[in-house]
Amino acid sequence: QVQVAESGGGLVQAGGSLRLSCAASGRTFSINAMGWFRQAPGKEREFVATIRWGGSNTWYADSVKGRFTISKDNAKNTVYLQMNSLKPEDTAVYYCAADRDGGLPSSLPTRYDYWGQGTQVTVSS
Repeated sequence: QVQVAESGGGLVQAGGSLRLSCAASGRTFSINAMGWFRQAPGKEREFVATIRWGGSNTWYADSVKGRFTISKDNAKNTVYLQMNSLKPEDTAVYYCAADRDGGLPSSLPTRYDYWGQGTQVTVSS
């Protein structure tokens, strides 16, 4: 089992920045990739970014490319999401997830096995 827990959400004005953290614990050696997803009220959960746990390859949703950066610190078992130039449409609950299967990291929520409780990000206009 792997446990993941997000932190760092909050309220920020449009154009501002936030950094989210996701700490993994348990059988972290089994992790293949870590991803960030978000879900706004009345909308489906959507992919934001993912990073290979054993490497540095990253993938981003087009809506955040150039504004968000995913990174990790394997020594701390922590993944980060640096969010810059935030927009009101970025408002959502942000979730961290761990994928234990091999292969290329995926943008599909169904590919991820372990999820955190989520952290609220609110961007005011």
